[in-house]
Amino acid sequence: MNPALFDATVPAFTRSLRALDACLDKAQAHAETVGFDITSLFGARLAPDMFPLGRQIQIACDFAKGVSARLAQADMPNFEDTETTLAEYKARIANTIALIQTLPADAFAGAETRQIVIMRKDTKREYSGLDYAHHAGLPNFYFHVTTAYNILRHNGVLIGKKDFIGSV
Repeated sequence: MNPALFDATVPAFTRSLRALDACLDKAQAHAETVGFDITSLFGARLAPDMFPLGRQIQIACDFAKGVSARLAQADMPNFEDTETTLAEYKARIANTIALIQTLPADAFAGAETRQIVIMRKDTKREYSGLDYAHHAGLPNFYFHVTTAYNILRHNGVLIGKKDFIGSV
């Protein structure tokens, strides 16, 4: 068995989501120090046509669970996008981590050549598992985690590269 796609996804998603969770803790501390309601940060965005912080967190979690589940041929539960509070966003991150950690490495055996089909409205995209992970799943996940980090940083949260990378 070659768990290469397990190793490239689940541990990376877990580490980055834990780092994002820790950045949210720092955002809470910043909000308390400066004296504003952290809930306002979840509507913050870098540009008018970009998703706000809250949506970036939701999408990052969706990619982590979606990529992992598709590669492992596992059921992928739907998370409703109803979060509005810090506790709810942190719970979504925790639930995502818990879900992907239930996927055994051996479920990823053969995932490199497994056909992954993604339907978006009336557009069908087909990938090998390897191409899906490396050219769609991981880049999209990191885009949304990075954007969440940048929104926090742009709004004065004192985080840096070590916070983004997390514990390695």
